[in-house]
Formats: sequence, C-alpha cells, structure tokens
Amino acid sequence: MKIRIYYHHTDCGGVVYYGNYLKFLEEARTEYFEERGLSIKWLLNEGIIFVVRHQEIEYIKPVFYADILTIKAKISDISSVKITFDYDIRNQEQIITTKAKTVLVCVDKNLKPQKIPESIIKKLC
Repeated sequence: MKIRIYYHHTDCGGVVYYGNYLKFLEEARTEYFEERGLSIKWLLNEGIIFVVRHQEIEYIKPVFYADILTIKAKISDISSVKITFDYDIRNQEQIITTKAKTVLVCVDKNLKPQKIPESIIKKLC
C-alpha cells in the first residue's frame, strides 16, 4: 500500500506523529484482507471480529511531509484464533523507516475469543 504524507500527519517537529502509524497499519491490514476477497464489513456482519491484542512499532528513520511511503504487510503467523502481521514501511528511496508487528485475536460479538473459520484462514494464507 502506498500513502502520501500530508501536513495533518505531522507533528510540531515536522515529522509524522507517532500515533498516526497505527492508522497506517490499520489501513494496510484492511487492504490485505480486501485483496483476498475479505471485506471487514462482511466479516463484522458475520460475527467475525478481529481485535488488536498486541502492537509493536520500531521507528528507525523519520518520515516527513510529502514523503510517499510503501507499507508492506504480511502474515507471519496464523493459528486457530490469532493472526500476526509484520510490516515494513519504506520511503521513496526504499529505505526502511519503520518496522511493526500486530497480533490480532478473533472474537465474537460479545468479545469472547472464537476460532477463525477455516475458509477465512485459507483466503488469508
């Protein structure tokens, strides 16, 4: 996924505000699901909800206004109830600026852990 950095992404120091990376990662995960034919809205309607259990972000190089980033998301681990995403974020010079990891857990509408349907696992892998 590519993203252009706009002024509203930056902080008073002129670099991307650290909290905005969570939004970028969310968008990259959503695109990952969508590219595999899995609409988040459809999953929600089916009672298949993924919540963030754990998040890691390593900020390696600053990102500035007008930079164009490439966010690569991939699943590094999947089990019957959780999915682990790893991310590399690179700037236009292809220098890694950020690495991240998100662990998602599948829950039902009552936020109780549930197994990920096998059909969903197959589409994601």
